[in-house]
Amino acid sequence: MKDQLEKLKKEVLQKLNAVKDIKVLRDLEIQILGRKGELTTVLRQLSDLSIEQRKNIGSAANDLKMELAEKFRQAAEKLDSEKKNDFVDLTLPGVGIKCGHLHPLTMIQNELEDIFSSLGFMILEGPELESDYFNFEALNITKHHPARDMQDTFYVNQKNKAGEYDLVMRTHTSPVQVRAMQKYGAPLRCVVPGRCFRSEATDVRHEHTLNQIEGLMIDKDISWADMKGVMEVVVQRLFGPKTKLRMRPKFYPFVEPGNNGEITCFICKGAGCRVCKQSGWLEIVGSGMVHPNVLRAGGVDPKIYQGFAFGFGLDRLTMQKYNISDVRLLNGGDLRFLEQF
Repeated sequence: MKDQLEKLKKEVLQKLNAVKDIKVLRDLEIQILGRKGELTTVLRQLSDLSIEQRKNIGSAANDLKMELAEKFRQAAEKLDSEKKNDFVDLTLPGVGIKCGHLHPLTMIQNELEDIFSSLGFMILEGPELESDYFNFEALNITKHHPARDMQDTFYVNQKNKAGEYDLVMRTHTSPVQVRAMQKYGAPLRCVVPGRCFRSEATDVRHEHTLNQIEGLMIDKDISWADMKGVMEVVVQRLFGPKTKLRMRPKFYPFVEPGNNGEITCFICKGAGCRVCKQSGWLEIVGSGMVHPNVLRAGGVDPKIYQGFAFGFGLDRLTMQKYNISDVRLLNGGDLRFLEQF
């Protein structure tokens, strides 16, 4: 067995003298001294020897292992030193390093948050797992209100003490309106970006997970004109100073009166195209004056304070801003799509 050890030592030293690359050196070290290396294979044969032979051979093998480990260390230092002394041509082009970037939804959200912050609005958050009370009843959507049919709701399979399912994945960010009023009172200015969830079939314009940014302003003597003024500032900063805004009546149970805000199509500039269905206008925001029942749920006296609320669909805004034809691309995780931004 001593002959085997001597033979192995001679072979390793010859290979060490020929090594010119640090990776090859590391591979050779593992091949010889690793757990399944050649030296370990030799040492496993010690069990076949007598106690005296085992003692002598084991000592010699241990000495060899330490010697080879030192040789590998010296060889690594030599290669490292030679590498440092290598000439580097700084005029050669570098290797590009790929780095991450913000998602288009995040970019639009950040832009809107900056706009509203400059107008004095707080940025708030709320729970995605919400109670039936805050998601519906506090927003003037009672148990048998027909507006509940408009909300394709994910109910959580957990009953309360009364045997009712009262936990939902929030269908909109509007519940934070009431939570904010209860916490901060009036006057109040806030916006609430976040994810919402609806149990509906997906297609190019609909997703089960959507993103909104909700807004609320409560104070004395707030009027419809205040709401329209804020909406115009937002859309003109987002889509350009020539963007026009019009408001058309629409029912929402938590506002009265309510409306849909539409802007001139950013592609055809109002002339009519496929994106705006030849109308020249794109629906962008739902808003209205806060219903007195919602103010009361938030602990605010509607005889003293008034306010308006609004909600932008971040997915829709992102699609309009970047001319994206399918909303499912936003959450699809396809790098071919995301690397365009």
